[in-house]
Amino acid sequence: MQSIIVFSHLRWDFVYQRPQHLLSRLAKHFNVAFIEEPVFEPGEPHVTVTSPMPNLTVYRAHTPVEQTGYADEQIPYMRDLLAGLAADHAAPVVWFYTPMALPLLDALSPAAVVYDCMDELASFRNPPPCLLDREAELLRIADVVFTGGPSLYNAKKDRHPNVHCFPSSVDVAHFRQALDRNLAHPTQLPLSRPRLGYYGVIDERFDPDIVAAMAGAHPDWEIVLVGPVVKIDPASLPRLPNIHYAGQATYDELPKYLAAWDVCLMPFAMNESTRYISPTKSLEYMAAELPIVSTPVRDVVEAHGDVVEIASGPEEFIAACEKMLALRPDEMLARVRAMRQKLARTSWDATATKMQSLLNAVSGQRSTTAAVSSSGYGG
Repeated sequence: MQSIIVFSHLRWDFVYQRPQHLLSRLAKHFNVAFIEEPVFEPGEPHVTVTSPMPNLTVYRAHTPVEQTGYADEQIPYMRDLLAGLAADHAAPVVWFYTPMALPLLDALSPAAVVYDCMDELASFRNPPPCLLDREAELLRIADVVFTGGPSLYNAKKDRHPNVHCFPSSVDVAHFRQALDRNLAHPTQLPLSRPRLGYYGVIDERFDPDIVAAMAGAHPDWEIVLVGPVVKIDPASLPRLPNIHYAGQATYDELPKYLAAWDVCLMPFAMNESTRYISPTKSLEYMAAELPIVSTPVRDVVEAHGDVVEIASGPEEFIAACEKMLALRPDEMLARVRAMRQKLARTSWDATATKMQSLLNAVSGQRSTTAAVSSSGYGG
């Protein structure tokens, strides 16, 4: 069985999203080694190893280096980790979620190099200074490039000859559990109605002003925010009696939250960090057959503007939520029918199968000219 070695900026046990959906499915056909960013720990470097499922192993290096991520200072320690993996993973597919790990490629002899560009990382807060240079080099040497949505595809399609758009998909059966509203998460039952909810990472892509305005304008609305707070000061988030921060939930818990809600929210900030996003939760919310309100993220507007209510700024967002709460049954049924048609056209299983076909097409075809240049990459 061929191997896939994955370099990720996201941890496996973080929010369950694109990497977990895809790699858990590809693990049926490949041995997957998921390499997380190293973590700082004084003392002797070591590696923790977990196996969340058959054929998928997660490696986390603990090093005495304080610089975060795949910083140059971390590279020698990460090469030591890879030296132990190389013998067990001959001629692997090397799969990058972050270009910052590119210097580690020279420790491997890949059959193929994949760049799954799920986010425009350079648009996020405080990106590493060399990120764009490393991405340019990764695009030069990759055999195939996947993008997480149409906006990212348009940004990358002219930079590589083999780019494919794979927007976020959905496990419909998992999220359709929410159609049984009796499965509502027990933490939601004491809350009055209506309940308006969001789940996902709460970071610079989240607009706290919209949520604060909603809670202030409608003290009768219970607003539930499920997910970890990262890269922003939690003190900057609004604190009102009808705003409830639930913290990170497991993937299995998400349908239970949906089963308890009346409207699903996507209050994304309209800034550089959301310019290229294609939110996975769009289709997950649809599987629960609930009204959805979103700010005008381009990929949401263009793909789902017929079923997702789009609103700019706090006042419009509040009005849109009011409209969704007042939908007549026939109006909601029309939206649900359109949602079901969208869901019928996509699945993570189908996406993983198409990706596997593309991997098979490029695997083993690398030439010596495709080797990554070592110049300019520290470590």
